[in-house]
Amino acid sequence: MTAVFARLPFDVPTRSIVMAATLLLLVGGWQYPQFFSPPYLAQQLQSGAFLGIVAAGAMVVILLGHIDLSVPWTMTAAATVATAVVGLTPEVFVSEKGVLAGLAVGAAVGAVNGFGVAYLRIPSMIWTLATNNVLMGILVYFSGFYALSSRPSPLMSMLGSGRIFGIPNVVFVWVAVSLVLLFILRSTTLGRRIYMVGTHEPAAYLSGVNSRRVLVAGFVIAGICSAMAGMLLAGYAGQSYQRMGDTYLLPGIAAVVLGGTSLFGGRGNYSGTVAGVMLLTLMASILSIMQAPEAAKQIVYGVVVITMVGFYSLRERYS
Repeated sequence: MTAVFARLPFDVPTRSIVMAATLLLLVGGWQYPQFFSPPYLAQQLQSGAFLGIVAAGAMVVILLGHIDLSVPWTMTAAATVATAVVGLTPEVFVSEKGVLAGLAVGAAVGAVNGFGVAYLRIPSMIWTLATNNVLMGILVYFSGFYALSSRPSPLMSMLGSGRIFGIPNVVFVWVAVSLVLLFILRSTTLGRRIYMVGTHEPAAYLSGVNSRRVLVAGFVIAGICSAMAGMLLAGYAGQSYQRMGDTYLLPGIAAVVLGGTSLFGGRGNYSGTVAGVMLLTLMASILSIMQAPEAAKQIVYGVVVITMVGFYSLRERYS
């Protein structure tokens, strides 16, 4: 089996994760027969798709050597605004403006994050955490003093909870997001500059790259991905709700670093992020079947991040 995985067209970290996910799937199917049932696998794909969209945006920021901690309330803000707009415009075609409003919220939050990191030179961990808290305060204020309608649009419901031939629609959205991101990273000037800035920003700047614009663009992409995930989750749940993105912050980062993307920036492959998402989804599934508490899942995600950060630190020191 090892020889088979060695011939896969992926890098070493991705092959290792694919092997681990396959073994985990086999062990899960051996212990729990429902693991291989089509409905259960479709459910896991659906869960993984929400996380995959978040991880796609997180990877862009991490490739730049930064981190985005505003994911939870960016998701919540986008979903809240989108569903509120839908509630104010019940007509079917007009209500889809809620989707555009949600995407605009994500892009605006990303632009604010990018501005603080690129132009004010505030560490991304501090600035994005502050942005997250500001969003939380604004949403809590408005939800406490104003009755906000919370109803997803038909498009949000169809993409978030609908299925085609038994496959959740959100999986197709994840595939579309993945293809767009792969095109950006592999075939555009922006993608090449993301890797350059993440590898060594001063050198990229001296080479004529406007590193500030690249940083802003990267955070905007991450904000849009978080907004999409939030709206799709609202479509799946039938409403938006506070703290709907809390459980996606650490898993999103864990999936990226588990997939071989260096937290120091400039190094990473999107195929590894996809494999990391599937591995974490399978791990969470097994823990759920074992009736493990949510705290156990968060401990697993934290251990993954700590382990991989330690590994990359040692690799950077001795390479």
